[in-house]
Amino acid sequence: MKKLSLLCILLWGSLLQAAAISVTNPIVLGNNRLTLITPTLFRLEYSTNGTFVDAPTYFAYDRKSLLRPDEIEVKELGDDIYEIRTKALRIRYKHDGYPFSTSNLNVFYLKNGKEAKFTNRFILRNNLGGPVETLDRVTHEIPMNDGILSKDGWYMIDDARSDLIVNGWLRPRDTKIHLQDQYCFVYGNDYKAALRSLGAISGRVPMTRKYIHGVWYCRYWDYTSDEFLDIIRGYDKHDFPLDNLVFDMGWHTNDATTGAGHNGLRNWTGYTWNRKLIPDPRALLDAIHRQHVYVALNDHPHDGIRSHEECYGPFMRAMGAKPGDNLLFNPADSVYMRRFFEFAHHPSERVGVDFWWLDWQQNYLYPYVRGTNTTTLAWINELYYRDSERNGLRGCGYSRWAGWGDHRHPIQFSGDAQANWDILAFEVKLTAGSGNGGCYYWAHDIGGFRGQPNPELTTRWTQFGALSAALRVHSTKDPKLDRRPWLADEANTNAMRRMYHMRSRLMPYIYSCVWQTHNTMLPLNRSLFIDYGAQKESFENAQEFTFGDLILAAPITSPGMGADKRATQTVWFPKGETWYDYFTAERFEGGQTRRIEKPLDEFPMYVRGGWLLPMQPYTNRPASARLDTLVMRLYSPGHDADNSFTLYEDDGLTLDYTKGHYATTQLQYTAKNAHSIVKIHPTKGEYKEQTTQRAYRLRLFGFDKIKQVKVNGRSVKPNYDTTLKCYVVNADRQSIRQGLKIEF
Repeated sequence: MKKLSLLCILLWGSLLQAAAISVTNPIVLGNNRLTLITPTLFRLEYSTNGTFVDAPTYFAYDRKSLLRPDEIEVKELGDDIYEIRTKALRIRYKHDGYPFSTSNLNVFYLKNGKEAKFTNRFILRNNLGGPVETLDRVTHEIPMNDGILSKDGWYMIDDARSDLIVNGWLRPRDTKIHLQDQYCFVYGNDYKAALRSLGAISGRVPMTRKYIHGVWYCRYWDYTSDEFLDIIRGYDKHDFPLDNLVFDMGWHTNDATTGAGHNGLRNWTGYTWNRKLIPDPRALLDAIHRQHVYVALNDHPHDGIRSHEECYGPFMRAMGAKPGDNLLFNPADSVYMRRFFEFAHHPSERVGVDFWWLDWQQNYLYPYVRGTNTTTLAWINELYYRDSERNGLRGCGYSRWAGWGDHRHPIQFSGDAQANWDILAFEVKLTAGSGNGGCYYWAHDIGGFRGQPNPELTTRWTQFGALSAALRVHSTKDPKLDRRPWLADEANTNAMRRMYHMRSRLMPYIYSCVWQTHNTMLPLNRSLFIDYGAQKESFENAQEFTFGDLILAAPITSPGMGADKRATQTVWFPKGETWYDYFTAERFEGGQTRRIEKPLDEFPMYVRGGWLLPMQPYTNRPASARLDTLVMRLYSPGHDADNSFTLYEDDGLTLDYTKGHYATTQLQYTAKNAHSIVKIHPTKGEYKEQTTQRAYRLRLFGFDKIKQVKVNGRSVKPNYDTTLKCYVVNADRQSIRQGLKIEF
């Protein structure tokens, strides 16, 4: 037996000593092609005639990213067997002339420190969930779709039936020739690598317009011009911030007599301003813009441009059609869509509309683009986003989730969910888990779209919304449902005001995290296992997430008790970190699970010790305010530290960031032997209308009595804020190109 084992070892060794062969990427062997995209992502193709697909698809949108040949090792082991290695994978393939299968392909990778095997049989067991298309009419938790992340350490996307995008337009592929097109994500425990791989093949999530991440007011109601302006006055009067005002269907006329309609009515689609409600759209939008608020219009395009629209005649002439012809909405026709945008959207944009809310609910009418396998929602999300990029602006999407690849059209709207505690709890889980599939930015109906008024529920929903991609309220056409926060009783109004103010102050951190998402494909709202997957507890509490790198949250999702509506939530504190309660500065060491009780105006929210959290003073227009004073919170790590966070800034609107026009500032904290140094490094980079001078305000939590502080070598006296229970160090305005050093 020993001799047999020795013989096997010698034979295996001789195979490994086979000469490495010249490496190309992709690797083509007859009708099979294997493309190594990243160390943990490869593509498998089989074509009946040896021709392969290089045109993009909706999912496989970016064909530029490939591993270099020097990052790949290929050995021929004899008998048409090949071993292909990346730094993460060992692929063993026997070229037998058949499509890739369990008979000719095995892939070995490390999971939990041991070698595991992947095959393209695609049997799912332990997927960690991903986004759903919509929560329309959903009243309780529903199954989530797949994400890329799985406890098994792999996921596969079959792209063989996807249409190609040739010269910017859909073209069905020849499925008689292209039999196999699979994208295999094999990453083991490295979930961040899986998300990077998604960006490598599908394109990175773009930078959003900054105001998208601000505060929104939206309601299905037929408001007049004066009422819209009164809404803004109300936010200012009652001390609530506001960035975006959404006009629902009442903005357009509702006198259509033809069309497919929706829910038995034909007035859903419209592009002619309702001048009974809004006599002078340009004057209204100018007045809103003067107050630094942005405007979106609701759009249900399924009935296209009909005969009652003001733009009907010019549109029909441009289409070469006769008056009375019935031109159905047709996203399959590039000419139709070009003219549609020209006559339906651009006139309103010229009078000041900033972006569109694509409120598509018509999948039952038009599930697929004519003659293709592409869903209509996916394609119109792509077309709307492209059109919004005109004139140097960043694209701006605001629509339901359309599946793999739709992360390129942020942000997503989760639909008309019921107002109840179960849905709030599910939205917390859904939002954290959706990033696993690329849906990084949900805008929810805070408070719920329909249901009975419940101020406590709306307050708790607002706390969750304050740590989401957008703090956006919305409700149905019901006189009892208006989510303006000051319409609640005093206790709930005050509790919500605290959250709105917090959202305003956190905007520098939020926007910096959006930049991180763009660069790394890490979600803004992040499942705990992405950062802390080596700890089993990270998989156990779906009601908890990280918000960027520095904030941990577990929103309250159940009603409270007593006069101050105290409610509880389970919080696990990841090991290896020190965490501080944002509201009370109470300290929690990582590695424990606690049941946390909170009054109505607080919820479980924690900041990592030892990092500088960038903030701004409160402003009523948080998404457009200049960062003239940088407020930083620093919580003691309780041990030596050397951490750096990048503050990101740009113009917030244009595509100039893609040309390198943006600024970064490193915020560094070091601690050794009870001596702490905060360094604000000189800002690098430039963009239009950039702040050139800035003051600084450092708030220190969890430190013992601070006896001495030096600011750029000059001794200063720290102040103690009895309300926040922290020390405060102020530094006068100085050039952003000058570094700042604070020692204590």
